[in-house]
Amino acid sequence: MPVHRAPRAKRAAERSEPGSGPRRGFAATGEGTESPRRWLVKQEPTAYSWDQLVRDGRTMWDGVRNFQARNNLKAMKAGDRVLYYHSVEGQAVVGIAEVARESYPDPTAKEGDWVVVDLVPVKPLAKPVTLDAIKGVAALKDIALVRQGRLSVMPLAKDAFDTIVKMGS
Repeated sequence: MPVHRAPRAKRAAERSEPGSGPRRGFAATGEGTESPRRWLVKQEPTAYSWDQLVRDGRTMWDGVRNFQARNNLKAMKAGDRVLYYHSVEGQAVVGIAEVARESYPDPTAKEGDWVVVDLVPVKPLAKPVTLDAIKGVAALKDIALVRQGRLSVMPLAKDAFDTIVKMGS
């Protein structure tokens, strides 16, 4: 099956200041050593929606130009589970994907050490879990989606991942 590339969205909001690194509690480790690890990726649905990923069956997650997000991509392993979040329009977790191929060089990068991973859809959530709903759960108040809203690839602890999936069932 050919790999379909997720179109690059405008990523200016992701660009970081030189020297910025992971903030306390958000290392590029998938928030723990359990396997598989859990992640959340964000994309504007007008650029590449969950439905498009389902139609394509697989995509190369490219165009990430933030050092922390890149390090998170590098830490992803095949089989890791990924929540798919529609940003800007909708602002909700809409599905569960899986890492099908670990990081490799981003062919869209003109320079630098940028990487991609391949994602495959696993299943949609029965109902979208909105950012407002996530913010309303005390146990989720410290996840990167709430604390670092501009980050496009972030680790999630297993309990946070499971809580969001349960909210969407």
